[in-house]
Amino acid sequence: MSPDSLRAFFEQREAAKHTVVHGAPRFDLEGYLSNYSGRTRVDRLIHIGTHSVPLAIEALKLVIKLLKQGTDVVRYKFAVSVLQKISPHDPDARLDEDWADRTARKVQIETEKMEAALKSYKHNLIKESIRMGHEDLGNHFYASGDLTNAFKCYSRMRDFCTAPKHVLDMSLQIIRVCIEQGNMLSVQTHVSKIRNLHKTSEDEEEALKPKLAAAMGLAHLSAGHYLSAARCFLECPPTLGSTFNDVMSSNDVAIYGGLCALASMDRQALKSEVLDNNHFRGFLELEPHMRRAIHYFYSAKYSNCLQILEEYKNDYLLDIHLYHHVRSLYDSIRSKSIVQYFIPFSCVTLSSMAEAFATNEARLESELVGMIQSGILDARIDTQNRLLVAKETDLRASVHKNVLDMASNYERSARQKLTRINMARSGLEVRGPKGPSTTLMGGTGHEGSVVKGPGLPRTLQLDDLVFPFGRYVYRILPALVTCCSS
Repeated sequence: MSPDSLRAFFEQREAAKHTVVHGAPRFDLEGYLSNYSGRTRVDRLIHIGTHSVPLAIEALKLVIKLLKQGTDVVRYKFAVSVLQKISPHDPDARLDEDWADRTARKVQIETEKMEAALKSYKHNLIKESIRMGHEDLGNHFYASGDLTNAFKCYSRMRDFCTAPKHVLDMSLQIIRVCIEQGNMLSVQTHVSKIRNLHKTSEDEEEALKPKLAAAMGLAHLSAGHYLSAARCFLECPPTLGSTFNDVMSSNDVAIYGGLCALASMDRQALKSEVLDNNHFRGFLELEPHMRRAIHYFYSAKYSNCLQILEEYKNDYLLDIHLYHHVRSLYDSIRSKSIVQYFIPFSCVTLSSMAEAFATNEARLESELVGMIQSGILDARIDTQNRLLVAKETDLRASVHKNVLDMASNYERSARQKLTRINMARSGLEVRGPKGPSTTLMGGTGHEGSVVKGPGLPRTLQLDDLVFPFGRYVYRILPALVTCCSS
């Protein structure tokens, strides 16, 4: 290990505005990886190796051994190149050219063989064989790391699906590939397609429900829609277990759902939809610290909640789906905590608030100014007395304004109804063009008039007349009102 090489590599990463985690996370790397299967283990190890200073070498050595068991030559070369920069004298940092060339040739031969077999299936015009040929080729590209061609092969299966289960399998495979590609719009599309698909049995539907909820929650999280993501994760049944470990684990559902709920829900919603949620309670048992953080927030112990989240921040920064959103989630949770803390007070000293949120007055004041300017906090800062003062509202004036607005709306609505009645009583008639035209007949005592003519078999209300001829109506309105009142 070369400390200088390690430090230089991550200094370059920081200069390029990449996330770098200097502190050690709270999880054990091997125990963390045991929660996952498939290619997501490779993605997570590479992410840790390129973002965590303490775990970089260990993660890269593990991912190199893991990749040599598969056929993804591109990822293997990338992992070796990063390890060479960090620890150039490590034995695993030497590229195994023989293995790389041999595996690349093997992948090429298998690709040509599968493409030839698929071409023969197409000549025979057997749909099931063609579908399976595309699926096998897609699995081959997916295992070798060619996600673009894997997506194309899976998508081509659609024209040769002869049963709902075929469409279901195709969509699940596309969802898996799209999540790795970061194509979350396609994830939402195929989740909706599966939900609208006619299921063969209730057991199959129950088995699919947790996967679809987790995938949709991940798509909303990627888009920054934290409330929608929280509701999806909260609706995820506890039967998820290890069935979706090639994408995310049950521990991830607890963390993603808990953070999104803290950032987007108020205290009462946290109590009713999170803490009292029988489905989500099982996930929270896997991550007790998240359950404690949510409970502290609901109990108005905001500093304890923020302290727990800060302790686990390094873990969240090393998650491939969460690290982009850690800062915005933490800012939202902290802003909500400050707003909730200030609600019972008309004024509070900055020193007491700084003590409650474990910070200094200068930093807190800057934070409060930003919240006030953005409209999150309705208050003002008394810099002379060092107070945060709530804005006083005149309840009497507010009630009077609401009552006057209600009276004005009622008067306007009543005048419009009177105008409509008076125009109907006046027998107003609009003549159409000659021939089989449309004629509007108005009769005394009728609310509307019947249109007779081809293509218009509906009954028009008088609003259909008023809006097209609104300018004309408003010109003759005073005369109509005077006539009818006399």
